[in-house]
Amino acid sequence: MKLINPIIPGFYPDPSICRVGEDFYLVTSSFEYFPGVPIFHSRDLVHWRQIGHCLTRDSQLPLHHARSSDGIYAPTLRYHNGWFYMITSNMTSGGHFYVKTQDPAGEWSEPVWIEGPWFDPDLFFDDDGRVYFCRMSMGNGIYQREIDLASGKLLGEERTIWHGFEDRFCEAPHIYKINGWYYLLVAEGGTHRSHMIVAARSKSPTGPYEGSPYNPLLTHRTLIGSPIEHTGHGDLVQAPDGSWWIVFLAVRPRNFHTSFFHLGRETFLAPVQWTADGWFVINHRKPIELEMEVPNLPPPHPWQQHPARDDFDQPRLALCWNFRRDPDPESYSLTERPGFLRLKGLAANLGAIEPAAFIGRRQQHFDCIARAKVEFNPTSEDEEAGLTVIMNDDHHYDLFITRREGMRAVILRKQVGDIRVETASQPIGNGAVILEIRASVEKYTFCCGTDPAGMVEVDSGQTRYLSCTVAGTFTGVYLGMFASGNGKPSRAPADFDWFDYSPMNA
Repeated sequence: MKLINPIIPGFYPDPSICRVGEDFYLVTSSFEYFPGVPIFHSRDLVHWRQIGHCLTRDSQLPLHHARSSDGIYAPTLRYHNGWFYMITSNMTSGGHFYVKTQDPAGEWSEPVWIEGPWFDPDLFFDDDGRVYFCRMSMGNGIYQREIDLASGKLLGEERTIWHGFEDRFCEAPHIYKINGWYYLLVAEGGTHRSHMIVAARSKSPTGPYEGSPYNPLLTHRTLIGSPIEHTGHGDLVQAPDGSWWIVFLAVRPRNFHTSFFHLGRETFLAPVQWTADGWFVINHRKPIELEMEVPNLPPPHPWQQHPARDDFDQPRLALCWNFRRDPDPESYSLTERPGFLRLKGLAANLGAIEPAAFIGRRQQHFDCIARAKVEFNPTSEDEEAGLTVIMNDDHHYDLFITRREGMRAVILRKQVGDIRVETASQPIGNGAVILEIRASVEKYTFCCGTDPAGMVEVDSGQTRYLSCTVAGTFTGVYLGMFASGNGKPSRAPADFDWFDYSPMNA
C-alpha cells in the first residue's frame, strides 16, 4: 500500500495521537492562533478530517498580546476511562494545563492548571490507577511527578527519569506500557535540522531508563538535500490489527538545494517494527520518503472533501479559519450582512501585537490559488482591507484596497523584518473587487480584477522571505483576509462575499 506524506500538510506540528476502537484522533500545536489545538479524526491513519478545536473560549486560551510563536506548545492527547484528555502549555499565559471531554468534536472543559515551568507536558495512565505528569526540564532531561487529575496538584518527589541519548535538552516525552515494559519516547536536537526521535525503557514508570541500542530511531540530520528535513517530535499508536505506527513532525524545504521552508512543520506518518530484543525501530531504520510502500495500513477510509469556496452563509466560521490571538468580537460578523463575512478594521494592523481584524487559514500546498470577492469603499488612505499571506507580525505580503490621492486602488505591500514598502499600485473602479494570491514553490503572484477570467497582475514576491528560516518562527504561512484603520477604527466595513482555496497539481 502506498503512503503519501505528509498526512496533514501545512502548519500542523507536534502531533499527538490516540486510538479509541476503530477511530484515531490527533492534535497539533497552534501557538498564537485562536481557536487553539485543532483535533482531527481518521479511520485509516492516512485520511484525516478536522472535527473541532480543543480550545475555543477565551477562558481556555488567553492569548492577549501573545508574541509570534508564543501561545500553545506541544499538546498530548490521551483517552482513559471514557474521557479524552488534552494537556499542553500556554507559553503566553498560565503555563501547563489540561482539558477533557467525552466528545472530541464538542466542547472541552475549563482548564485545570499545573504548576511548573517549561513545556511539552505528557500524561501517562498506569494500570494501577496512578497518573504521571512528565515534561522537559530545559537542559536537564525529562522531569516526572505523579499528578492528582481532579485538582492538577503534583504529588510526591520530583525526579529526572532520563537525561537523554546525546542531548540533555530533550523534549516531547511520551510514556507507553507495552508487554511489561515502560517505553519513553522523546525528541532531541532542537526542532531544526538536527531534530531526532530517541527512546528508552524501564521496568518501572519512574525509571531508571536505559537508552535504546537503535538510537536515534529517526533523524534526517545528515541527509543534506533530502525533500524531508527536521524529522522529530513523535507519538506512537497501535492499529486494531496490532501493527504500530508513529506520527511525527517534519518539513519540506522549498527545493532540494536550500533549507528555506514556508508551509511550516507538518504531520508525517511512518510504520514501526518491533525487534527480537524487545525494542522497536521506525521504518526499518530507513529514511522517510514522500511516497512509501508500506504494509498493514488500515483499510482506506477517505472523507468527503470540503468545497473550495466558502460562501460565508453559515452561522459559524468553518473549522479551517483562525484568528491571530484572541479575537475582538467587534471586528467581524457573519450576521450583520447575511451571506457575507464582514470585517471591521480596528486601530491595530497586521504588525501590531494587539488583536487585528484578521481571519485566515493555513496554506497547505506549495501550488495553490486563494481568491476572495470583497466590497470595500475606504474613506481615507488609512483604511485598508484585502488579502494577506502572513508568516508572523514582521513577515507578510498584503494585497489590499485603499485610497491613494483620492482614488480607490489595489496596493501590494511587503513587510520583511523592519523593511516595509509598497511595491505596486493598481487603480480600481467602484464596485466589488476580486483579489487573488497565486502560490508556487518559489513565489506568490498577486492579482486583482472584477472577473476571474480577466485578472490583472499587480506584483509578486518570493516565498523565501516568508519562510520559517527567515522569519525565525515555529508556525507556517497563512492565507487570510484583513482590515485595518492603521491607528484608529475604520469607518468603512469590508464585506467578503466568498473565499476560494484551490490546490493545484494536488
